[in-house]
Order: sequence, then structure tokens, then C-alpha cells
Amino acid sequence: MNLTHSKKTTLALAAAALFGGGALGGWAAAAHPVATPAALVSEAPIALGTAPNYRAIVKQNRDAVVGITTDGKSKVKVQEYHFGPDNSFGDTPFGNDPFFQFFRQLPVPPNNFVIRGQGSGFIVGSDGIVLTNAHVVRDADHVTVKLADRREFKAKVLGVDPATDIAVLKIDAHGLPTVRLGNSDHLVVGDYVLAIGAPFGLEESATAGIVSAMGRSLPGDSSVPFIQTDVAVNPGNSGGPLFDAHGAVVGVNSQIYSNSGGYQGVSFAIPIDIALRVQDQIVAHGKVEHARLGVIVQALSEPLARSFGLDSPSGALVSKVEPGSAAAGAGLKTGDVILKLNGAAIDDSGELAARIGTMAPGDKVQLEVWHDGSKSTYDAKLDAANAQLASNDDASAAGGTEQDGGKLGLAVRPLTPEERNQAGVSGGLLVKDANGAAAESGIRAGDIVLSVDGAPVSNDKQMRSLVGRHAHQIALLIQRGDSRIFIPVAMG
Repeated sequence: MNLTHSKKTTLALAAAALFGGGALGGWAAAAHPVATPAALVSEAPIALGTAPNYRAIVKQNRDAVVGITTDGKSKVKVQEYHFGPDNSFGDTPFGNDPFFQFFRQLPVPPNNFVIRGQGSGFIVGSDGIVLTNAHVVRDADHVTVKLADRREFKAKVLGVDPATDIAVLKIDAHGLPTVRLGNSDHLVVGDYVLAIGAPFGLEESATAGIVSAMGRSLPGDSSVPFIQTDVAVNPGNSGGPLFDAHGAVVGVNSQIYSNSGGYQGVSFAIPIDIALRVQDQIVAHGKVEHARLGVIVQALSEPLARSFGLDSPSGALVSKVEPGSAAAGAGLKTGDVILKLNGAAIDDSGELAARIGTMAPGDKVQLEVWHDGSKSTYDAKLDAANAQLASNDDASAAGGTEQDGGKLGLAVRPLTPEERNQAGVSGGLLVKDANGAAAESGIRAGDIVLSVDGAPVSNDKQMRSLVGRHAHQIALLIQRGDSRIFIPVAMG
């Protein structure tokens, strides 16, 4: 339950965990079944020159905000060190360092140890339904909800949805105070917002700020269009409510952007309308099903847009179509640019994922796509996100030897059947060396070139022909490990 990843600047979920006496970051989850999106509140904006009555908002809602503590067994793999014949750390970077020889004498900790976590939540049903983050209760054996009046209840986890980081809890209590639900769709940048939670275990703490961005997409698999704020959110705030200026809940505090593990000016909340849709499914079915189009997309830069003949870098560039998916059935191809979904423009790749994520399996969508230099319309019936897709068994032979990629500065060769199978591709060219324009664009040895401007390549002759049609810039689809991305290469 780490708060940050290993990168210097990281996305961190704002929960708190305790192991022994030290405080560490953790993850959270929750949801609610009574209110539905149709019951959301609509309020007029606060007049210019006036501020919300934060005192009244806190007074009206503090009793409905809860603290959540968890405990469970964490499975930790203890590093096994092998000692050499001289009783030293022969297989480790420590060598014969006497400092590490000392620690060799200490007992090895058990593989399983109890880890305790802490987060926040809020009551959405007077019969004991509580919303929080999924990462707060993930892997927990026991969940305890502490009310503002100091009463504590063992909570049942009705369900969790890792995709949206929402979970639903139920406690055995009735006649509880509840929050008022707002409408996150009515928020705009600059609106006042306030959070109540238990940062660092400090119960009923309130912090305020403004909405700094809407529909923010974050790295990873999340399809949530986050509300970005400058409200101070810290470990322990996870799962707590975000209120608008009228005292209605518009979001569930979930993540922070930090290189220290603590708040540094940017926080993210899950829109309440998404949380309620998840809650409704959990209460009704005990699980959540998300829709899936079956594409991997990336953002369009201006150079990429020019490479595909577009006037502006708007839309979602398709870098992969999953075989057997809804997108494949509709006829989408790698290199297509999705411009509209059901008639509404797609400004960036994150917006497409967020909007598909709010739909249900079986929903029909219409896509406007930039395909082979012109606009086309495709109809697709969305799959379930956990649907089994057909595998790509195409393993056609591709002979040849290493060739020089000409003005691209690439030395490439066709993939062997074993390499194609390992990479999960049916064709492509392995980059043996990169120089000149290709190297300057970030292409490196070991990459696999899958297509040139959306046209698949499996031998050097194909690539030379496609490259020869462009005097200034092309877009190469590169696979590196398990990731695929279009890279624009300027040739002159």
C-alpha cells in the first residue's frame, strides 16, 4: 500500500497506511445505492465577488463524513540472498561489506504481516450505505467505519470497482445523516470546492480551493475524467467527499500528484455521477461491467496530425485495434483517428476513454473517423471490458536480411517467426540501429516498426516505398515492449 511509485514525480492515491509505528501511503475504494444520477442537484453559480459559506457547508455535512480503518495480511516477498562458500554475500552487490554481514545475523521477517490502512468516506444512504475509494478497502480483511459521534461499526464491502476506484460499504445502522448529492457536470474551472476528510488520521478536517481543470485523464488504465483541484488532499483523505459551493457532493477525492508523497498543489476527484453509476451496479448486481471499444489510443501532436493529413491535432489516434473487439468488427484500423463519438467531438485520447467508460456493454455507438485521408462513419456495438477477445494467430513467414532504412537513419530487418510470436505481432521490422532523423525522434535499437503512416510493413522494400512518398514527415507505429505509439519523424 505505497503512496508513491518509484518515479521522482508520481501519481499517488491519498490514503494512509500504518505498519508498526510508521506512516505510509495507501489505496482506497467505495460507493452508494440510494441516489441515482437523475436525482442530482443543479445549483446556480456563486455571484462574482462573493465566496461560499464554508462554515455552513461544514456544519451541514460533517456528521455524514466518516473515517475508515482497515487491516489485512500483506504478502511480501522477502529477498533471498545466497551466500558464497566464504560465508559472504557473494551473489549480491554488497560483497564482503561487514555492515551487511551484521544484518545477515538478524531474523528474517515473515512473508505475511498485518498492514493497517486509513481513509475517509461519506454516508449516501441513511440505512448505512457509505461511499469511499476502492483502494482504501482493497485486500482488507476487516473494515471499520467510525462516525462523527465516535460510534464504530464493522463494515461489509458490497463491492469494489478498481477501474473507477469506487467501492460501496454497508454498516448495520439506520437513520444516519447523509450528504446532499450534486452534479459534477455543472462544474467549471474556477468554481469553489471544499473537501472534508481525515488527512493523516486528523478527523473532520476541511480544506478548500477551486477547480483547476475538468476531464483530466491520468496515466494508467483509468477511464475516469477526473476533476482537478488545488484543494489540499493528503494521505487519509482518500474516499472523502468534494463539495461544491452550495454544499452538494460533486466528487470523491482519490489521487494526488506528488514527488514527495504529500500534497503539492494538485488533487484529483472522481466525478460523483460516475461514482453513483458504479454504486447502482454494485448494489444491484454485486459487480460492475464497463464497456470496451477495443482500441489503444494516443494523443495527437501537431506533427502527427500533419503526418496523417489533419488540419489540427484533435481526436484520438488509434495505435492498436484488439482482434475480435467491437472496434475490429466495425472496421477500425491502426492509424485511424477517431474524431467524434455519437456526434460529439473528441478533443483528445483521454476523453474517448472516459466517455466509453461511462457506457454499458451492448450500447451502440457511431464513430466519425479519419481513415486513409478522409472522414468515414463506423457503427460499433460495445463489448464488456472483460470479454475474451480473439487472439491474433497470423504468423506468416517474412524472410530477408538486415537493411539500411535510407534517409530515416534506420537499420532494420524482418522479424523471425519466434520474434513475432514473442511480440504478439504478425509482421513488422526490428530496428537494429537508429541514427539521424529516427534517433532524434526517439526511436532506438530493439524497437519494432509496425507501420508507416498507418500502412503495415514487413520488409524493407515496403518501408522504403512508403517513406519515398513523403518528403518532409512520416509517422511510424513503434512497438516497444508491450506498448505501442506513433512517433512522427521529420526527414527534412
